[in-house]
Order: sequence, then C-alpha cells, then structure tokens
Amino acid sequence: MAKILIVEDNALNIKLFCDLLAAHGHQPEAVTDSRNALDKARELEPDLVITDIQLPHVSGLDLIRMIRRDDKLAQVPIMAVTAYSARGDEERIRAAGAQAYVSKPISVMRFAQTVDELLAGSTQENPTGEPRESWARQSDLGSGPTGAAGEGA
Repeated sequence: MAKILIVEDNALNIKLFCDLLAAHGHQPEAVTDSRNALDKARELEPDLVITDIQLPHVSGLDLIRMIRRDDKLAQVPIMAVTAYSARGDEERIRAAGAQAYVSKPISVMRFAQTVDELLAGSTQENPTGEPRESWARQSDLGSGPTGAAGEGA
C-alpha cells in the first residue's frame, strides 16, 4: 500500500482521485490548501505526490520546486495534473521536477497506469536524463512569476 499525497482544491477531483487510488489499494491523503502541502508532505512521507498545477496561494509549479529542494522529499515522484494545458506546459512542469503530466479531464486508465509506473520507479530519470539524485538541484529551472494568471497551467 503506497501513501499518496494529493494536492487539489476541487472537491470532485479529490473524491475521484481518492476513490481511484483507494480502489487500487493505495492510501490517499488530500490537502486542499497548497500553503499546507509541504508540511503535510513532510509529515506523511508519501511514496508519490499528485498535484494540481492551477492552485490558489502556492501554484503547483512552485510546490513541485519546493518539494525538489527539500532534502526529505527530493526523491519522491511527482505527478502533475492540470485542466489548462497550453503549448509548452508539459516542458515547464517537467523542468520544475515532475516526472509525469496528466491533463484533465483525466482518463481513469491513464491515471492509474501513470500512478503504477511512478510507484514502480519505471520513470526514474527526468527528461534531461539526469538521475533522481539531481532532481532537487534541477528544480530552480524556470522559476519566475507563477501566479494564477501568469502560470497558464
């Protein structure tokens, strides 16, 4: 049973993600306020983090970067989900440190497959080919203003 932290502000998405993960034998834990996500991740020590990109307060991109800079969490795989996919978003999300990117509305099969792959460690390198140990050091790439309006994801 994997511990999976979900950072999502939409109640319907939280229910869907938690139900899917629980049905696959995982232990989901949801955080609705992105300002609390890093502390919750440190407390939970998850096997996987699933985060929305378009979040109030702390964007998903900024959260991914914070996780990558945290010594305790730097090696945890991250899956980003977003309803607003624009050209270049996947590259920015992966450059921030996420290993997977899923567009909303999600495909249940693709979502479950991606979770399984990340938990199995089948995507142990980022798109630049750097080993997992360097993800935390790579996380500051592309850091700039990422407010809700400027994020595009």
